[in-house]
Amino acid sequence: MGVNDECARIREDVADAVNYLLAVAKPTVGNIFVLGASTSEVQGKRIGSAGSKAIAQAVVDVTKSICDRAGLFLAVQCCEHLNRSLVVERALVYRERLNPVTVIPSETAGGTIAVRAMETFVDPVVVEAIEADLGMDIGDTFIGMHLRRVAVPVRMAKRSIGEAHLTLARTRPPLVGGTRAVYPRDIWPKNQGTSTGEKPTLRPADA
Repeated sequence: MGVNDECARIREDVADAVNYLLAVAKPTVGNIFVLGASTSEVQGKRIGSAGSKAIAQAVVDVTKSICDRAGLFLAVQCCEHLNRSLVVERALVYRERLNPVTVIPSETAGGTIAVRAMETFVDPVVVEAIEADLGMDIGDTFIGMHLRRVAVPVRMAKRSIGEAHLTLARTRPPLVGGTRAVYPRDIWPKNQGTSTGEKPTLRPADA
């Protein structure tokens, strides 16, 4: 398979994954989508060892396009060398009062995914941390540190992008109140139960 064919397949698979996650998570306009990806892992190589600009372009551009249409802010995670800082739009920094850091991501410190985000965002800023509402991890880059509580895995038939392990996640507010509490019935989207695969019994309000 040539490079163009490979990138076309990656674009298609990334679009399927992002659209599936949005269909399950049902985010609202203004929510934050965090993306972490290793282009090395997509190629079947060790993370950080073989960055690819072409794959980064395919992953970031497709994800950003879908997020833009859905009215979501995209946050792109840098690699471990930059402590997994994130590239975001300046508008999000102001809205969330985020803490910027002083660095320009490069291919060797930040990764090709972050470099592509810097190239395509309108007014990119690198921040230290964020609390995102949903996200996609391609290649086990550990986006969990940037998801708000409580993170919930989203399962789909596709388990990889290229050779890289694919993980999708949404979030929900913590459940409080114990056995006497009453919870909304849409907390667990269809086919997305608890970690055991079972949906807790929702009791009616006390008479």
